[in-house]
Amino acid sequence: MRISIDRDGCIGSGQCTLTAPTLFAQDDAGTVLLLPAGADGTDDPSVREAELACPVQAITVVED
Repeated sequence: MRISIDRDGCIGSGQCTLTAPTLFAQDDAGTVLLLPAGADGTDDPSVREAELACPVQAITVVED
């Protein structure tokens, strides 16, 4: 799976970091950051949960 994030669309709700803390973090402004564990793709099922939990769909997961 490939993960892309829309940092401009992120509102900083933090749902991604609560759902998949090994894949996502937030910067000082609260905007989502993709951690190295997710940067090259992942098979972690929590990434799909994070995609669904994002209230503004700032996370997109694409199957390889």
